[in-house]
Amino acid sequence: MNMTSVNVTAANFVAAQFNSVDKVFESRGQRFEVLRGFDLTVREGEFLAVVGPSGSGKSTLLNLLSGLDDASAGTVVCNGRIVDGINTHVGYITQQDNLLPWLTVQQNISISLEIRGVAPAERADRVAAMIAKVGLKGFEHHHPSKLSGGMRKRAMLARTLVYDPQIILMDEPFGPLDAQLKVVLQAELLKLWSATGKTVVFVTHDIVEAITLADRVVVLSHRPSRIKLEEHITIGRPREVHDVRFTPGFEEHYRRLWAAIEIHGAGGTHQ
Repeated sequence: MNMTSVNVTAANFVAAQFNSVDKVFESRGQRFEVLRGFDLTVREGEFLAVVGPSGSGKSTLLNLLSGLDDASAGTVVCNGRIVDGINTHVGYITQQDNLLPWLTVQQNISISLEIRGVAPAERADRVAAMIAKVGLKGFEHHHPSKLSGGMRKRAMLARTLVYDPQIILMDEPFGPLDAQLKVVLQAELLKLWSATGKTVVFVTHDIVEAITLADRVVVLSHRPSRIKLEEHITIGRPREVHDVRFTPGFEEHYRRLWAAIEIHGAGGTHQ
């Protein structure tokens, strides 16, 4: 990855920054401006949730930070360096199930370490430890087709965490799951995040999920996007996922976030 050093605000405490970022897509002669002069600082170790209307650029932010896409103007910075290629400092978990169907759970999790040239003995130890950590012990030799939806999500999370990225990007990873399974995986994610101290940028359309998981929630406007609202979640940790909505302060956070989205005619999740 080619990355150029750059000065950032309070660099020791900043994981990533978007500095006056523009992003324009062009297709069949049409021009779509998604971001214009967009600024955002992601703090080291925080759990940041991003919500907003469809098409507001939530996934675009993750693609820019991962280096899968380039900014049209401005700079995207990770660990004090400008992102100008694939960013190996981040792990990216999408909504789509992208486990390789011909590989076992163990092999799927191991593949990211193989690509990085980790020695076989160390690789085996790290994969075994991660499988145990995400609750997949006993399923090491199963193929994805033999796993439940929740188990596949755990395998995807393990595949990302095993190579120890500094920032984890998550694009509606629990979106297609049923409500009960979603709550279970949210609880597992919070435990893993608490244990590792990683920085997480989590895109969701679900306000309840955002409040439940995050330290801070940012609401994007319609495109070209800007930050409409920045909400610091005051609910203490550790959090019991089942009970967060009954915690003092939850309703206040929910009302402010919903109002910010509803103003733009967006379809937030009323629960």
